[in-house]
Amino acid sequence: MNIEYEVRYAVGQNEAKNYDTEQLRDAFLADKLMQAGKIYWVYSHYERFMVGSAVPKDAPLVLETIADLLKTEYFTARREVGIINVGGTGKVEVDGVTYELAREEALYIGKGSEKVTFTSNDSSNPAKFYLNSAPAHHAYPTKKIGKKEANVLHMGSQATCNERDINQLLINSVVETCQLQMGLTRLNQGSVWNTMPAHQHDRRNEVYFYFDVEPQQAVCHIMGEPKQTRHIFVSNEQAVLSPPWSIHCGAGTSNYAFIWGMAGENLDYDDMDKFLASDLR
Repeated sequence: MNIEYEVRYAVGQNEAKNYDTEQLRDAFLADKLMQAGKIYWVYSHYERFMVGSAVPKDAPLVLETIADLLKTEYFTARREVGIINVGGTGKVEVDGVTYELAREEALYIGKGSEKVTFTSNDSSNPAKFYLNSAPAHHAYPTKKIGKKEANVLHMGSQATCNERDINQLLINSVVETCQLQMGLTRLNQGSVWNTMPAHQHDRRNEVYFYFDVEPQQAVCHIMGEPKQTRHIFVSNEQAVLSPPWSIHCGAGTSNYAFIWGMAGENLDYDDMDKFLASDLR
């Protein structure tokens, strides 16, 4: 079985205040994603949210259950899955139906889909399927979301170095889900700040997966309470787990893209508690 996983337990804001750099990275950074020929998961105790990747090379990869962890016969017995491809073109087969995903296209897989298989069209340029999963109470249909189906928001400005396109892919105005939401934000050339003003939402967690970060470049991801901020430097194809008590924003040494994924109590995308830059400490 080509699957690897680790478990991250929840950390409170009082504990995180005393963490040094390595402790912060160990608790909140997912730095083993996109391993060739393998499915990899981080199981987080924030909303039981799972962050993962599948990179099929010469052979297909099957989304199998993790028996010791999930205690289910198959992976989606009680879960929904969101997929966004950030590599070469590939295919996802769900219970005998095949969906081809080009780069930056998405697929929602509903609860109860027993067999899911990942393949790459070209092993020399494999698909890189970024995966999010959350517990599900209802079985919604599997649906592909291409670039034309996304709801696109043009936000920010060149003057504030945060001109960006927010591609809402898995949100309730585009596809029905239980609690999972995902999208892809790309910063324009010359812009480096994401998610300004910074925000938190106590009703759900969020995970940022950074990609298209050039070699020798990095993103400084800012987290923590608004008056007790901390930072983590993130490289290409790494993700940061953001607890409900934490803000999330960041700045790169060049422009980049990131995928945001979240789950929790509601599906209101704009349910955010925002903080101006002048409010942060």
